[in-house]
Amino acid sequence: MASECILLVQLADIGDLVLTTPAIAALRKAHPQARIDLLATERALPLVPDGLVNRLIPFVRGSGNASRDFFAWGNLRRLHAMRKRQYDALIIFHHFSLRKGVFKFWLLAKASGAGRIIGLKNQNIGFLTDWVEDEGFGARHQAQYWLDLVALLGACGSPRPAMVKRNAMPKLAAAKGDKPRIVIHTGSGGYSEARRWSPEGFAAVANELQKERGAEIVLVGQPEDDADRVASRLVSEPINLVGATSLPQLADVISGADLFIGADSGVMHIAAATGTPVVSIFGPSNPAAWRPWTAGANAAVLSSGVECSPCSYVGQGIGAREGCAARTCMKLLRPQQVLEAAQLALDTGARGTAEMAKPARSSTPVGTESRLKLLGVPVDAITYSGWMDRIGAWIRAGDGARHVCTVNPEFIMIAQGDPIFFNILNRAEICVPDGIGLLWASRHVGAPLPERVTGSDGVPLIARHAAQNGWKLYLLGAAEGVAERAARILREQHPQLLITGVYGGSPDAAEEDEIVARINASGADILLVAYGAPQQDLWIARNLPRLEVSMAMGVGGALDFIAGVVPRAPYWMRDRGMEWLYRLLRQPWRLRRMLRLPRFALAVLQQGSDNEVIRRASI
Repeated sequence: MASECILLVQLADIGDLVLTTPAIAALRKAHPQARIDLLATERALPLVPDGLVNRLIPFVRGSGNASRDFFAWGNLRRLHAMRKRQYDALIIFHHFSLRKGVFKFWLLAKASGAGRIIGLKNQNIGFLTDWVEDEGFGARHQAQYWLDLVALLGACGSPRPAMVKRNAMPKLAAAKGDKPRIVIHTGSGGYSEARRWSPEGFAAVANELQKERGAEIVLVGQPEDDADRVASRLVSEPINLVGATSLPQLADVISGADLFIGADSGVMHIAAATGTPVVSIFGPSNPAAWRPWTAGANAAVLSSGVECSPCSYVGQGIGAREGCAARTCMKLLRPQQVLEAAQLALDTGARGTAEMAKPARSSTPVGTESRLKLLGVPVDAITYSGWMDRIGAWIRAGDGARHVCTVNPEFIMIAQGDPIFFNILNRAEICVPDGIGLLWASRHVGAPLPERVTGSDGVPLIARHAAQNGWKLYLLGAAEGVAERAARILREQHPQLLITGVYGGSPDAAEEDEIVARINASGADILLVAYGAPQQDLWIARNLPRLEVSMAMGVGGALDFIAGVVPRAPYWMRDRGMEWLYRLLRQPWRLRRMLRLPRFALAVLQQGSDNEVIRRASI
């Protein structure tokens, strides 16, 4: 391919381009005489090492909207000029996650005139001539995906380190003696501020490292990264290079440091490419896709292990780019955890992956069930008796909290537009089939569920088994006084029942710490949360790693039914699957919610055989 001309396209930001350099280097090694051009963002291009490509073509991003920027006049002129280059092959280093973005890449492919169009293949795109199957974010590291793409042109797809250009930073003195120099980046890039850890946390870590190690702290990034809030909290004045470096100078500064600490960002990927040990903090984003790509085991990844994380870049979709308002996944990472990772990195070189400590789960099988997926949401073929057996096994094992979701058609339709809720349902321990529509759908796809298992009937049953077996309950949420009344009625029905706590509160993030402390202090085995859907399951997912119960479940209006605040449908209507009609007649305002039912049925009919049935060894 000595005479071939190849166009490479990477239109995302700094970290994306850094993670593309292993593939570019492999391609250059395989085809040293080929003419290789790179179209990438103007901001990131200065990081490309000299000699890696023949021509750098800047893509200008000004509006913050990639599609709008693509059709800016200057970028369109570059597309027009590409036609004259007579490219033989085009490699697109992107997932085609958004249908609206496919058109711009099709247009780019046409403009290139290339005979071979290489990229990741999914259902959104049909113009590729050569491809690697897109198995979703995190199925492979991003850098490995790109290496696999260049392998289609004969390059070696084996892992190799990323590369960044470095320019010396003027007037930066060498580190003092044996005192470590630690670079801290407090930002996360402009794409998502949800990935940022708190300035207070960074300051606490930096102060301890100054105190214990005499560390020299270097702050880097941009003025909007809140580094000034870190600097103002430090006992000793740092070297403040915020806004004072070019990207190649930043790479040089980090390369001379003993340690880099930062959240998931382009700067973190620059640090990993320099070979400096990295302690990286992950929350909403997917570490399986975006963890530091290093040549050796000198990168530590910290995450809190909450059930709803990661919520962005999961499966085939971008997901929740800005995470959720609570940001619990980042808040649960304490300064002490980051400090311990930093200390280990300074002593031995950062390595491994760390999450909030969780007990090892029991491997004892408790049954064999099948799991049906309807519109991508799991529903377990479980019975009431099987469910109670599992609760007993979890409590006896005492090896951490399990999340049980009561899935109905309304949940499934909400999840189609809420990636965080969708991920939670897919990660819950059990999704019981709470809804007559699920029984119909399971029969339609040829995998009938054994019975409807509702939260409304499940809570009284749990209470009866709890009284018999000594399980302790905690009731959280519902309207004022409802949980207390429900607790009183349950105790009257089951005198041996232990309800160790009742509290209203709210799913507001500001109350989380206090509520979790109340629950853990109660010694409860089972937590029943009545904050309404989907808020109750979002709350459980955010706090599951630190809940010292064996099962947590959202119960919707079950406490209202027990307390008598809302009457349930007569048994004959429930038995015939008509409870929805009874509730609609009594609460006409539910009509808008009920409209999700026909939408669910239509979606199931349209999807047909794409629904999945999975055998599981145990639940």
